[in-house]
Amino acid sequence: MIWTDSLQIEVPRARVPDGVRIYAIGDVHGRVDLLDQVLSRIGVDLATHPTANAVLVFLGDYIDRGPASKDVLDRLITCCATRPTVCLIGNHETYLCEFLRNPEILSAWRQYGGLNTLLSYGIRPSIESDPQERVKLAQALDRALPPSHRQFLNNLKPYFVCGDFFFVHAGVRPGVPLTDQSEKDLLWIREEFLLYEDSFGKIIVHGHTPVLEPEIRANRISIDTGAYATGRLTCLVLEGDDVGFV
Repeated sequence: MIWTDSLQIEVPRARVPDGVRIYAIGDVHGRVDLLDQVLSRIGVDLATHPTANAVLVFLGDYIDRGPASKDVLDRLITCCATRPTVCLIGNHETYLCEFLRNPEILSAWRQYGGLNTLLSYGIRPSIESDPQERVKLAQALDRALPPSHRQFLNNLKPYFVCGDFFFVHAGVRPGVPLTDQSEKDLLWIREEFLLYEDSFGKIIVHGHTPVLEPEIRANRISIDTGAYATGRLTCLVLEGDDVGFV
């Protein structure tokens, strides 16, 4: 584990409860290879620095863009079954779930890498599908989606709170209590959240908006480093009032 003392200055009073260690992982987007690497590094870190209460927190956007969305969900389901794990929902997961109910949204979903998700389930859409094909594609995905994947997607959480930290996919709307945030803002908000410099009441740990390097601000920590395009999947570590990365 790499501890960066200078980062502690940014969040001097923010801490997780004693005895708890959080591993927060940014947007995976179908890069199961990078996810496997991060899980391996976490395993090494736990072996080197044991703790009785380690929690993995995934910030959403597990699918689309990258080549192995189905495999990513398989890994996350295994994590949930073998260690304390919290999986949050991202805006990309909402597209998959909505596509099963409303095939017409494929026109929008494809712009966000949805065709790569279909391919990972063995479904091969044409470059430009008509309404009839979109219905058939949704039916094919419904058949191909394992029950474990369906249950996983249905159980995703909108946010997670631990100590002085609030974990969410995209961010929160300034001026609205954290417990009263709308799902749309939790999954989609950008500028209004990113440009806000005052306190949100807790330090917001989020992904959604890619950055070249993890950003540590006084009121938020951004850890989506564009894994599908950059090959860099970030894992933030919080323990006590220490902030680090593996």
